[in-house]
Amino acid sequence: MYKRKKLKEIKPYIGTGDIVVIHGARQTGKTTLLKLLMKDLPPEDTAYLDLEDNKFLEICDEGPESVVVYLRQRGVLKNQKKFFLLIDEIQYLSNPSSFLKLIYDHHSYLKLIVSGSSSFDIKKKFKDSLVGRTINFELYPLDFEEFLVFKSKTFNFERRITSNILIDELIKLYREYVLYGGYPRIVLTESIEMKERYIQQIIDTYIKKDIRDIGNIRHIAKFNKLLRVLASQSGQMLNVSELANTAQLAKQTIEEYLFILENTYIIKLLPPFYKNIRSELFKTPKIFFYDTGLLRMLWMKTLYGEITGNIFETALFSEFVKNMGADNINYWRTQDKKEIDFIITKKNKPIPVEIKINAIKMNYTPMKYFSSAYEPAKALCISLEGSLPGDRFNVSHIRPWEYPLYT
Repeated sequence: MYKRKKLKEIKPYIGTGDIVVIHGARQTGKTTLLKLLMKDLPPEDTAYLDLEDNKFLEICDEGPESVVVYLRQRGVLKNQKKFFLLIDEIQYLSNPSSFLKLIYDHHSYLKLIVSGSSSFDIKKKFKDSLVGRTINFELYPLDFEEFLVFKSKTFNFERRITSNILIDELIKLYREYVLYGGYPRIVLTESIEMKERYIQQIIDTYIKKDIRDIGNIRHIAKFNKLLRVLASQSGQMLNVSELANTAQLAKQTIEEYLFILENTYIIKLLPPFYKNIRSELFKTPKIFFYDTGLLRMLWMKTLYGEITGNIFETALFSEFVKNMGADNINYWRTQDKKEIDFIITKKNKPIPVEIKINAIKMNYTPMKYFSSAYEPAKALCISLEGSLPGDRFNVSHIRPWEYPLYT
């Protein structure tokens, strides 16, 4: 089992009284993460329940007392000292909020670590009664650094890599990452045909199980069409009216579906950045997918092909969210169509970031305009191809894996 970065984030909370909640899309590795956490826990004081198994679901649905009786009769819960109870797929409970609250309030010796396959389902079932009792973590598909770990590749990114041999190797690996995405099983599979089959399985399970069951989607065929249209528009500004016409759905229905897609970790609506010159700016969000492999299968029905500009931009968006959080990322565009792909906010300072597959295609005019208005400390252009020029107009040209050194 390969370790994820999220493991390091969660570990400090193992010794607290908080209920640890891990949520994210299907097949991102939540079960593996729970089992990795178990490896560092005392086996004699730890139990794991998978609620996809009906017998465990029935026990938990009967209430906390039923769980305590089960654990005692299994001989694993021998006293009321600290006991770690890990529960997978918590959203299958009919009332997980009440279940977790009762354990927290009346069985405080039970340390709960739970996972769920979508924030939409969890948020729908979790009530306000859990406020102050949970600490929440979101697990996404692999970022590029984790991708390299899964591929058994080692690089020292603490300083800028200058070896042309290593840069060429990293470009090749990053291409693979962009083309096929970051779902762990996909990364570990060599055959492109098998990757396609596995991603299609993720899509089918999501639509047939998650969406039909928790989203109460009435028009599955139209929903499928909407998904494909959205995939083709990743990186573009959202136009609800156009989507409604294309998918033959009412605007309100489109907005409901977008809410579900965003809360099940398929897409993210990216708001614009504005501070001083609001009258010049678009307010419409951009749409992005979290995984480029999933995007390409929905859009093109195959993983064969080349990297396009919007797919490369989507890959970088996903990287930023995984490592900086979605709240710190925006895009910028004026009414006269000056646009910068991303504005990363760090310590209340904006960092404009332009994404170009080839560095030679960089247009510096929007950067100059943004810099004159907001005076950022730095500006970046991230490119995968072409020779990188030196700094021009205070814009640093870097490769995709280098952005942590500059942000």
